[in-house]
Amino acid sequence: MPQRSRGKLAFILLLLLLLQFYLRPRLWDSRAAPDFIMLGLLIYATRARPGAAAVAGFFTGLMMDSLGPSRFGAAALANTVVGYLAASGRSVFFADNLLVHAGFIWGGVWLRDLIVLLASGVGGRALLWQLAVWSPLQGLTTAVAGVLILVKIGRAHV
Repeated sequence: MPQRSRGKLAFILLLLLLLQFYLRPRLWDSRAAPDFIMLGLLIYATRARPGAAAVAGFFTGLMMDSLGPSRFGAAALANTVVGYLAASGRSVFFADNLLVHAGFIWGGVWLRDLIVLLASGVGGRALLWQLAVWSPLQGLTTAVAGVLILVKIGRAHV
């Protein structure tokens, strides 16, 4: 990756981190608000090798574990798996199309939530409610934020 691209990616990731802690708490219900850290992981994973994306997922997961109510290690496991799969699958699933990007981001958020919930021992109606209502909503808002960012940086077109 050229030096200019690395600088641009670092700036975008830093911006997403700031949005996560400044903008997200001020938005509507946090269960449906965009997850800017997950978005940053997915953007990074599409530009990295699977091993590097898994390591990035592990560290972002540790950060999320320290801030979240789930069992410690659940987010680290989930983000590691999602980071690895996102980097591995980009050659198969990733076209330079906004709809494909949005679906990719939505799927990453939903899969991460599934793994976190299962690793945390959530079951029954709470699991179904989360996976059927809140995870799709958060995936949608994260995908919309991701598409807006990708359009702004010129990485995808309609």
